[in-house]
Amino acid sequence: MKKHVLLLLIVFVFFALACNSQKREKENSSSVNSLTATADNTSDRIDAYYFHFTARCVTCRTIEESTKSNLQALYPEHIRSGLITFKSFNLDNDSCRVFAGTLGVSGQTLLLVKGDQKINLTNEGFMYSVSKPDKFRDIINEKVEFLLSR
Repeated sequence: MKKHVLLLLIVFVFFALACNSQKREKENSSSVNSLTATADNTSDRIDAYYFHFTARCVTCRTIEESTKSNLQALYPEHIRSGLITFKSFNLDNDSCRVFAGTLGVSGQTLLLVKGDQKINLTNEGFMYSVSKPDKFRDIINEKVEFLLSR
């Protein structure tokens, strides 16, 4: 009798997991479609993308917060109008990892994207966001101004 109950329990768990994985595939598929639609190659919009993992150090969190606050402080009208956006993506999420792959990102990365132009600010973020935040702000300003002029 115990073997039958155990067998039924195993079969039930198997079917529950199989159904759940199909649901996740559908959710991931729709998430990827909405993320892919975010990357518009013909737009004048500048998208700041910060890709990270779930486990993050102080510097990783500071890069995200500094980028977001600097963009809001330097370009409040552009942010309000949607000409400049900031989005953060957790690479431990499958759909975010797929979107990152379309941009050539495989790890912790800070990108400014306008159409098909990409500026990688990851190194600058790690070098200056904590120790020299004013320099990091100046670099963000310089790169965004460059993209706005194009």
